[in-house]
Amino acid sequence: MEHSWEQRNIRELTKVMRLLAKTLALLCAVSALAKTRRGLESNHLLPRQSNGLQDIVTWDEYSLLIHGKRVMIFSGEVHPFRNPVQSLHLDVFEKVKALGFNAVSFYVHWGLIEYKRGEIAFDGFRDLQPFFDAAKKAGIYLIARPGPYINAESTGGGLPGWGTHTEGLFRTMNATYIEAMSGYMKAVGTRIAENQITKGGPVILVQAENEYSGFQEPYTEDLEYEAILIQQLLDAGITVPTTTNDAWPGGHLTGVDIYGTVLTSISTSPLTPLKVTILTQTASTAKILMFGSPMRSLSTNFEHILSLVSCFVRYFYGAHLGINPNAPNAVYEFQGGAFDGWGGAGYEKCSQLLGPEFERVFYKNQMALSTTIFNIYMIYGGSNWGGLGNPGIYSSYDYGSAIAEDRTLREKYYEIKLQANFLAVSPAFLTTRPQNIFATQGAFTGNSALKTTQILDVVGNKTGFYVVRQTDASTNAKQTYTLTVATSIGNVTVPTIGGSLTLNGKDSKIHVVDYTAGSSHILYSSAEIFTWATIDGKDVIVVYGNAGELHETAFTFSSTAPVAKVLSGPGSIQQKSLEGNSLALQFTTTGQTVVQVGSILLYVLDRANAYEFWVLHPPTAGDFAHYSTENPIIVKGGYLVRSVSIGSGTLAIQGDLNSTSTFEIIAPSASSKSVTFNGEALKLSKTTHGTLTAKRTANLPNVAIPKLSSLTWKTADSLPEIKATYSDDKWTVADHNTTVNARVPTTPVVLYAGDYGYHNGALLWRAHFNATGSETAFNAGVQGGSAFAYSVWLDSTFLGSWEGDATHADYNGTFTFPSPLKQGSAHVLTILQDHMGLEQSWAGASDYFKTPRGVLNYSFSGTSVPTVSVWKVTGNLGGEDDGIFLALMTRNGPPESLRLAVRLLASASTGVFFLASSSSKAKIFFRTTFDLKIPKTVDYPLSLVVGNSTTNPHFRSQFYVNGYHFGKYINNIGPQSVYPVPEGILNYNGRNTLAVSVWAAESGGAKLESLDLELTAKVETGRAAVVNQPAPTWTQRRGAY
Repeated sequence: MEHSWEQRNIRELTKVMRLLAKTLALLCAVSALAKTRRGLESNHLLPRQSNGLQDIVTWDEYSLLIHGKRVMIFSGEVHPFRNPVQSLHLDVFEKVKALGFNAVSFYVHWGLIEYKRGEIAFDGFRDLQPFFDAAKKAGIYLIARPGPYINAESTGGGLPGWGTHTEGLFRTMNATYIEAMSGYMKAVGTRIAENQITKGGPVILVQAENEYSGFQEPYTEDLEYEAILIQQLLDAGITVPTTTNDAWPGGHLTGVDIYGTVLTSISTSPLTPLKVTILTQTASTAKILMFGSPMRSLSTNFEHILSLVSCFVRYFYGAHLGINPNAPNAVYEFQGGAFDGWGGAGYEKCSQLLGPEFERVFYKNQMALSTTIFNIYMIYGGSNWGGLGNPGIYSSYDYGSAIAEDRTLREKYYEIKLQANFLAVSPAFLTTRPQNIFATQGAFTGNSALKTTQILDVVGNKTGFYVVRQTDASTNAKQTYTLTVATSIGNVTVPTIGGSLTLNGKDSKIHVVDYTAGSSHILYSSAEIFTWATIDGKDVIVVYGNAGELHETAFTFSSTAPVAKVLSGPGSIQQKSLEGNSLALQFTTTGQTVVQVGSILLYVLDRANAYEFWVLHPPTAGDFAHYSTENPIIVKGGYLVRSVSIGSGTLAIQGDLNSTSTFEIIAPSASSKSVTFNGEALKLSKTTHGTLTAKRTANLPNVAIPKLSSLTWKTADSLPEIKATYSDDKWTVADHNTTVNARVPTTPVVLYAGDYGYHNGALLWRAHFNATGSETAFNAGVQGGSAFAYSVWLDSTFLGSWEGDATHADYNGTFTFPSPLKQGSAHVLTILQDHMGLEQSWAGASDYFKTPRGVLNYSFSGTSVPTVSVWKVTGNLGGEDDGIFLALMTRNGPPESLRLAVRLLASASTGVFFLASSSSKAKIFFRTTFDLKIPKTVDYPLSLVVGNSTTNPHFRSQFYVNGYHFGKYINNIGPQSVYPVPEGILNYNGRNTLAVSVWAAESGGAKLESLDLELTAKVETGRAAVVNQPAPTWTQRRGAY
């Protein structure tokens, strides 16, 4: 019997933990040596570096440079294949841009591009050009990650299904693998190359491989493979810098231009779905969640593991200095959420756990390491529609990210907006170095409960950033402190006017010293800076803190400091003259208060008010008009502000509203004589400090959403294969005697579906035999991946099922015959099994993705047992040849269901059904149609919502919307019960077809408790109109059966 999913992963975990321990120990040693390095405070600047192929994207030891200008790369991960509606890419990019981000990282899935070997297609949803074009239109740079291996919790980790029957080790220099990947790498590399910044496109970096860090024993890092892969990218025309994302600072694949790492956080929370998570602990045992997969308890030295983990976090920057000191500190994946598995807690809990507090602590910790290339994985997760996921996850890839699966915005979106906008206006950060990374506890505060990292601009030799956080990141304690820092006027203890600063619970702050904002010199600020802009000769500076906190901000002037005064708002200020024409202002961050300090307008905000501010840049002229960072305009108000443009004295704002909003617009007077929002003129008023205000009520019309249970449904038996009259003559005969699979078959013929070209959806097996008369049962071991199920029939009689659970990837079952069979009589055993996707091969030189799907073993019980005369198998019609099914992604279901889903359009029984199957019809397909009429001026995301059934609970359903598979529901496992279906798949102004399958694993049948189509939000939108994806219609296909 094969090892269960849990047993296999424990074995892998043990290897990885040994490797992690060795790596961390080495890392500590390397970092300790790095501690002795000189030059952290040096103003030495290495020459700008290039790969010699172009001079537009260059780098040095501090940051990336584009067109010779330093750029903070603040990026978020988005996967184009997880959003099949091409016209919605721009919506996502605009939301990323509004965060203050300037880049998006993305994977390309080889297995989708080359579903059949040698047939590489970039059509339909696989076309990358609309993604490239949308990025450029939004002003977003792209970091391309074409693999060929990507992981990404995707089926096969991006490797193609046909790879399961291709000999040779993948992710090595093995000649068969190199030959297999070369066509794809040339094709995808060419398309990426055509869209590089050097050719007017958005691509600035290209990653080779993915987390090429761990290796299947006895293999080690394959340097020749790495060289071949990099050369293939160059041969395809890639000239921008190449990168890699080492899974930890292990110094792997350093032949790229800009080495970087993956970094996730460590927590002891019992719900934390992090890549390495301590779930529970005792004196000698730790229960660990590794790469999102729950593990049983492992006997280990918990304190040793924790000390290594602590070492990992503490000495990460030292590892950077030891591995790639002449390149920027780059983190190509940092935790933006986490994936959730079958039977998990659900993404809402994940988004709360890894919410604003997590972002404030752990993202700012990365800033304390002078990280200037920073990518958050994921910023928008999307959907595993069409069965894109690997077996470890369900239909949603929401990821608990800042932008939810239905493209709505979570609170964590607004939190990270504060950080990204700050870094966007802080060029001094781009040449910083941490100064006290090995001595942070109690530093600058005298409070041992706090850690403070000082990072200084070692090129400009002026600005300092002080990152303060709790020593114990898990504490909710409130700490008070003062901050003693060196400034241009000497040492200062903040606050200077009296009182103390506060750090409350899971929080972190970045205090600045000698910071330049336009023509203004901020001597220090304990209040965090959101942004600043020089508008009509005034420096507008926006600072914030938690509600009710005491803060100080001080300015230095060229002559006598002016007297500050409050212009508006509930707050008051205290002020104190300091040396060198400096003035300190003390205030409490409550609401919004505007203070005038000479020619400075200081906005003092609490966090809730800061969330409402947006910074936009009107496009300029030229090919990169939307990448401008000049002439900023600050807008307060709205659910989302997407973009601004200026023409003939009119400021045009595009954005989204979900309620009545009061705007404040801080813009040059000459450019804002009139203002429009989504094309509608705003009625403007002026504030006492000269900015513009206007009120706008969201236009949110009521729309009719059909009640699915009241519709007329058509239904048909979805499993004709068990009828006595059914012929399987056109099925694939399973008659292979050999396989390239590492698992040696224990059956007379190979019964691995992948060997016959079936790599997804549900599978059907049929075994023909003549009875001996003494057989009493059929025993079968079937493998389909975590949460899979299978059912068995003898002729047309249902024998039983393995209903599935969250952990078993394979299962041995015994299925008793209801009565003796007549000697010599002909019979057919039919097995319907779920295929939950291919495994990933995270480790190099591992063929884990080839883990078979199918029948691992079988036998008959009885004194004299029969011999199966022939096995047959089928899946999606045509298997690997099924290009039509790939393009439409309706293939993720039993093959008969796919045929019937469209055949029901022509013939079926009619009536009102509520999605139930019976004991005589274990697999039923239902179909209905409905119309929608939703205005293009709104974004009203819709979801299918399922009610859990406790009666005959063992069943699973799949949902097809206008021919696209958009969800798999497993009633007895969960957790997903809400399935967002985007506009563009749903026709918001016309007819829609919904098909639902119900597969009962019990003899009593099953029934969906409820199925509804529900709005998840109501937003007036300024996005571009959505164009519907092509919807498949039924046509007779050659060879159909």
